[in-house]
Amino acid sequence: MMNKTIAVLFAAAVTSATCLAQGSQTVAEDFKPSTLNQPGQEYPQVNSQGYARFRIKAPQADSVKVSLGLGGRGGTKLVKGTDGFWTGTTDGPLDEGFHYYHLTVDGGTFNDPGTLNYYGSVRWESGIEIPAHDQDFYALKDVPHGHVQQILFPSKSTQTSRRAFVYTPPGYEKETSKKYPVLYLQHGWGEDETAWTNQGRANLIMDNLIAEGKIKPFIIVMTYGMTNEVKWGRIKEFKIEPFQTVLVDELIPYVDANFRTLADRSNRAMAGLSMGGMETRTITLNKPEVFGAYALLSGGVYTPDDLNGKSKAKLIFLSCGSKENPDRVNKAAADLKAAGYNVVSYVSDKTAHEFQTWRRSLRELAPLLFK
Repeated sequence: MMNKTIAVLFAAAVTSATCLAQGSQTVAEDFKPSTLNQPGQEYPQVNSQGYARFRIKAPQADSVKVSLGLGGRGGTKLVKGTDGFWTGTTDGPLDEGFHYYHLTVDGGTFNDPGTLNYYGSVRWESGIEIPAHDQDFYALKDVPHGHVQQILFPSKSTQTSRRAFVYTPPGYEKETSKKYPVLYLQHGWGEDETAWTNQGRANLIMDNLIAEGKIKPFIIVMTYGMTNEVKWGRIKEFKIEPFQTVLVDELIPYVDANFRTLADRSNRAMAGLSMGGMETRTITLNKPEVFGAYALLSGGVYTPDDLNGKSKAKLIFLSCGSKENPDRVNKAAADLKAAGYNVVSYVSDKTAHEFQTWRRSLRELAPLLFK
């Protein structure tokens, strides 16, 4: 997904115990390593206000910049110390939740060696987690956990085996007579089938909701949506037909044959974030007989005219961040309700086109499915 960019430069002495003033805000010196750091790595760090601090060893470099920053004005420029380390702190706090980022060292693009990598922006990017006030719903807890397994399913249309990840809820292996509904959940542009569990924590969100008795357990299937590759800025060239064939004619029959599913429309839903929402919208309109519930997460809207004359969905869910276009989402929901559709809209507070919006959206969507 597109990086949440920043701007304005500031260099901070990492060892200083004093508070540093950046702009009009005093920055609290309570920085701690990001929870996404590689084992034993101290940087990047985040503080209680949501600022991020970076420290990179590059003694021969002439410039080092981090893509994260405020306002899209070029990221955060680091300052070189006499020890060969480059250090800097974002000019302001970042939105809560997960962010992709990378380093630019003398014009070249590199990952931060201190943190784990996540597939986004059509490459493995560095990741940082800004602690959220509501992070408990996707936290790793002492509750029964489901399993996430990789499957390779045959695809005659693409003449290869394709990969998907399948979340099965706690108890799936033991309750061998029980069958489950299925949500087909799509990633965004530049991501892949690892995104919803690695960045989105979808499995932990499900585990926690199930443990709290808030949802009916169901299976989630996540696969790669880019059957024909398109480059940034040329998204209009994407053709849905190849992916629709893979999903509807190949993946769904494979899942129904190899997992204990309730293999009918009322027990099958499709959802997606961003471009995955665009895929969801198009496929559900093309194949309304396949899915009984639809969810677009920062991925467009439906209108009554779109749905007129088609098999009626049991649920339509529309969401986005408050920094996106909430008025459009809320208006679309109101129009659909007025036309007699069961629609729910959700706006994530103080987030934009980013995974905290979509984590929260999944939390809101899951209890509404398969009632």
